[in-house]
Amino acid sequence: MSERSRYEQSTSTLGAAIGDSFADEPSGLQLKDSIHRRLLDRLGQRLYAGELDPTQLEKMVYESVSDEIESDGRSISSLNRAALVQEVVDEVLGIGPIQQLLRSPKVTEIMVNRFDTIYYEEEGRIHRSSLSYSSEEHLRRTIERIVANVGRRIDEASPLVDARLPDGSRVNAVVPPISIDGATLTIRKFSPEPLTADDLVEFRTVSEEAIEFLDACIRARLNILISGGTGSGKTTTLNVLSSFIPEDERIITVEDAAELQLHQPHVIRLESRPFNIEGKGLVSVRDLVRNSLRMRPDRIVVGEVRDGAALDMLQAMNTGHDGSLTTLHANSPRDALIRLENLVMMAGVDLPIRAIREQVVEALDLILHQARLRDGSRRVTAISEVTGIDQESIQLQEVFRFEISDQEGDEEIGALKSTGLPLNRRTKFELRDVPIPRGF
Repeated sequence: MSERSRYEQSTSTLGAAIGDSFADEPSGLQLKDSIHRRLLDRLGQRLYAGELDPTQLEKMVYESVSDEIESDGRSISSLNRAALVQEVVDEVLGIGPIQQLLRSPKVTEIMVNRFDTIYYEEEGRIHRSSLSYSSEEHLRRTIERIVANVGRRIDEASPLVDARLPDGSRVNAVVPPISIDGATLTIRKFSPEPLTADDLVEFRTVSEEAIEFLDACIRARLNILISGGTGSGKTTTLNVLSSFIPEDERIITVEDAAELQLHQPHVIRLESRPFNIEGKGLVSVRDLVRNSLRMRPDRIVVGEVRDGAALDMLQAMNTGHDGSLTTLHANSPRDALIRLENLVMMAGVDLPIRAIREQVVEALDLILHQARLRDGSRRVTAISEVTGIDQESIQLQEVFRFEISDQEGDEEIGALKSTGLPLNRRTKFELRDVPIPRGF
């Protein structure tokens, strides 16, 4: 086997590893810096301009490693050589040392508390990583490169930023003076291949019966709100529900940072934009929701409502854009309604609370609530139908409820089961000739 072949084999084995390497040792760091300088001298700005094919760049890095090792006169194993190549490529094309965490299919979240303190979430559990950036400056350079790739900026004047990686993973970065102990970076990973309904059933996030019910609800164009806490899997579930939308419909998605992965042919993706360095150019989610109404949508999918855009979303649902979907942070379906009312009030429109609640009842058909259980699993815990207003409160009827049957250590064993209650909103099914799911 050639040395190059051994390198490729070692690199593929190394890809998902999480831990120390020769490149993290003092001698390895010196060699890595020397290789990095050689590449800069050889390629200049092309190194960061995105002009180079990754395979071509890896070849150049490999050649630079060989040249440096020969000129240095040291002996180094093929595995350590592969580690050096991989880390230099990660530094140039990726996000530095945590790129190997990003490659690992089991890691779902990466949390850089400061340059030398990194945690990651694997299968619902948080672990401390032995990886680290070389300095605060190293971490800041990485953050600036990430946000620059999506046309955003981060500095003392704008110390908070939401961004995304090319694979769709969500990025949040905070730098001093807001972050007291140094820059922080949080990455929520998304699978290159979006999860399917079968995956959610396999992971026990939702039952097969509930998936069949939700599929029918999407085809019948019910308006659905997905609620849940941070990291409960709302966006993943939104992706799956969006996949049930027929391919002959025009879908417009509105997001703060583009994460949704829809595969229908007729999809328009809109992403908000913050203020530029002159304090101008803001395009909010609310602006995009209002503009989407002029784009002849069949469906509007809003990644998350968190401000006055809630009013525009409700109005869209009430003006012929049935079958719209969105998510909202809340601890229960009832809390979701209360928070939705509060967000509508943030729109600056002086509406009495009764009028807001009537809008909610007319607009929303279902609230799907998702939670993260103690064992780290993400489960749909309730699917509730919005049935009307009784005196001053909005009435909900549970269609599906998560029932715990047993507990083994931290793991809560249970299933999402139908309550057997009849649906009130049958008209939409009948209008579109969608059979009402069995049992309803």
